[in-house]
Amino acid sequence: MIHPSESPRTRRREAGYTLFEIMLVLGIIAVLVGSAIYMLAGNVDVAKEQRVESDIQAISMQLRTYETLNYKRPSTAQGLKALVERPSGDPKPRKWKQLLKQVPLDPWGNEYVYRSPGKDNPQGFDLYSLGPDGVESADDVGKDQK
Repeated sequence: MIHPSESPRTRRREAGYTLFEIMLVLGIIAVLVGSAIYMLAGNVDVAKEQRVESDIQAISMQLRTYETLNYKRPSTAQGLKALVERPSGDPKPRKWKQLLKQVPLDPWGNEYVYRSPGKDNPQGFDLYSLGPDGVESADDVGKDQK
């Protein structure tokens, strides 16, 4: 029950939140969201590296299939494009078959590096991502896989 000495103005002030209280709550929420984004930023890099590893495994499997069908891997010049469209240069494939719909790009938007025979793996092939900087350097992703 309303006390007779209370004015309508006093009742209105007690019924809602002040602008200061609302701004304080929004500030706290902004700090919490910012902290969460900062903490998750490292997980994005880990996810990109995981994707590179799975792409390399999938592409490597298709390269081995190509080699089984044609007795040779695509040359470095033919590249991974040989898995998408019939290569015209040597070595010509004897039983070419489209093994990929398109050549995938790494998570940073660059093409995967493919060399056959490989520099790091002379009996096989090299397949890796240049990493976030897009330049051959120590941060290349997938170079140690095989």
